[in-house]
Amino acid sequence: MARYDLHSHSTCSDGLLTPAALVRRAAERSVEVLALTDHNEICGLGEAREVAREEGIRLVEGAELSVSWRDHTLHVLALGIDCSCRALVEGLGAIRDGRNRRARLIGDALATAGIPGAYEGALQFVTSENLISRTHFARFLVKAGHVREMKEVFRRYLVPGKPGHVPHAWAGLSQAIEWIHAAGGQAVLAHPGRYKVNATGMRELLGEFRDEGGDGIEVLSPSHTTAQTAVFARHARIFGLLASSGSDYHGPGESWVDLGDMPHLPAGVTPVWQRW
Repeated sequence: MARYDLHSHSTCSDGLLTPAALVRRAAERSVEVLALTDHNEICGLGEAREVAREEGIRLVEGAELSVSWRDHTLHVLALGIDCSCRALVEGLGAIRDGRNRRARLIGDALATAGIPGAYEGALQFVTSENLISRTHFARFLVKAGHVREMKEVFRRYLVPGKPGHVPHAWAGLSQAIEWIHAAGGQAVLAHPGRYKVNATGMRELLGEFRDEGGDGIEVLSPSHTTAQTAVFARHARIFGLLASSGSDYHGPGESWVDLGDMPHLPAGVTPVWQRW
């Protein structure tokens, strides 16, 4: 069975490897089908495409869109997109503009909490002039000694109710799915186990996602426990959603698993790549 990894990031968003280096690492690790899914950004796909051709692996052109649903921020993967689609390109640009405005507000919030210079500190880690994310703030806070590791930053500073959290309205769920479909792609709900919703809320989310035209759900993710993987496999079957798998790889020493490390999908689900 081919090794698929359908969730990864490069320096074009908040990853540590260039698109070329990311593809080469995937090839070295025997990944046969790789999706590059930078946050709200597609500028690395051309470089990745060329190296994938050289390395003999299949590149799935993608992105990871920030989406608002009720009072939650979700991430929706766009897989197999035409990156020249005007609707998608303009939509991603609008999301990036909003993200950059939020970054300045996060810097202000952290300054109020007694951590001055966080915005400027985060900029030291930015590898794409078009995007500054919470991950860049997290890297700064670790380097500056405010916390010991990345996941501690989010728990103490960057989630709702904490000093550096700034609420923001992203693209609507239906809008994001519409952009992805306009570009000929599949819309996949990323790492659903990360969202702070109860069991009823998750069923409501998946029902609405399906009804708005969503195609699949990330069943296998480093964010999921074994028990959660089983739950989301069951949800995929119940809601008629395709199942996806991805390492959510950001770079050496920072990701919990490496490219291609995810196990096979559980039995009884339909892979998102079945008709590729």
